[in-house]
Amino acid sequence: MKTLLIVYHSMTGGTLQMAQAAAAGAATETALQVRLLRAPDAGANDLLGADGYLFATPENLAAISGMLKDFFDRSYYAVLERINGRPYASLVCAGSDGQNAARQIERIASGWRLKAIAPALILCTHAQSPQDILRPKQIGTAGLQSCREIGAAMATGLVMGVF
Repeated sequence: MKTLLIVYHSMTGGTLQMAQAAAAGAATETALQVRLLRAPDAGANDLLGADGYLFATPENLAAISGMLKDFFDRSYYAVLERINGRPYASLVCAGSDGQNAARQIERIASGWRLKAIAPALILCTHAQSPQDILRPKQIGTAGLQSCREIGAAMATGLVMGVF
């Protein structure tokens, strides 16, 4: 059985909703195990035990969250040259544009020689004031559907051996 690992960090709930929607989309594939882990709880062994990855992060100060960065820092060298060619996708819950956060994940994935199955999915909340940034987020139906579709596409590709 193939395994999809979804690693996420969320402070205000938006990224969690995105990761859960992707997990729900992937779970429609019964021949796949979906593991949804918070970044502090995930590590190198989780990466080694998975066949594909979804990385989900809020945009914090035009970058990936510190907790997701910590996950990458703790795992990077332990899996280097051991997960080459595996598929991945990324989800970014952005306040402004999310492009830099997406690029950071892309650079890390490039170092691991992972294959992107889709461009980063960036959902923008337009939260710009301190109050809006710290307020719990609610991702809209269309955004959550896009997350489900990425999860389903990853799951189908893993099970069919396309990726």
